[in-house]
Amino acid sequence: MSVNLSKGQRISLSKSDGGALTAVRMGLGWQAAPRKGFLAKLAGTREIDLDASALLFAGGQLTDVVFFQHLVSEDGSVRHLGDNLTGGAGAGDDDEVILVDLPRVPGHVDQIVFTVNSFTGQTFTEVQNAFCRLVDERTGQELARYTLSGGGAYTAQIMAKLHRGGSGWQLTALGEPAAGRTFQDLLPAVAAHL
Repeated sequence: MSVNLSKGQRISLSKSDGGALTAVRMGLGWQAAPRKGFLAKLAGTREIDLDASALLFAGGQLTDVVFFQHLVSEDGSVRHLGDNLTGGAGAGDDDEVILVDLPRVPGHVDQIVFTVNSFTGQTFTEVQNAFCRLVDERTGQELARYTLSGGGAYTAQIMAKLHRGGSGWQLTALGEPAAGRTFQDLLPAVAAHL
């Protein structure tokens, strides 16, 4: 059963049977924007280029970033499956995916922050059916879902963070709106959540 996350909500990633998750997928989905006006059908959809990023931190210091120009972390534990420049059909599928192999994450990495930014500058008011979700990659079970649409006049959002706790990895929904076209623009806002 998945959990719809509200801002600041924290969930454990330990399984109910006492085991621990080993592979997690962060999926980002959104709908390509329909055009309006007389020639809308001929022109097709407008490009809305949302980008998902995973920022790896150790002791509050950024150690690595996985995003569309750096698809695999230096240690190989985090992988981005590729850039989507327009969004999907709004059918609920993931348009960008980041995979995290939790046992391979180096011990010094204590937080992984997921961000979304609108590279083409549209605000979340303009983006339809946008969401991010966390999935148990081994079973396909959706663990948590976060709705991005209706996020207001912002071009980015600091979505959630994975962090090591006493009983293993936990997920905290941040849902913090921000402004920026790249993950670099978001670093000051991310720092407030470490």
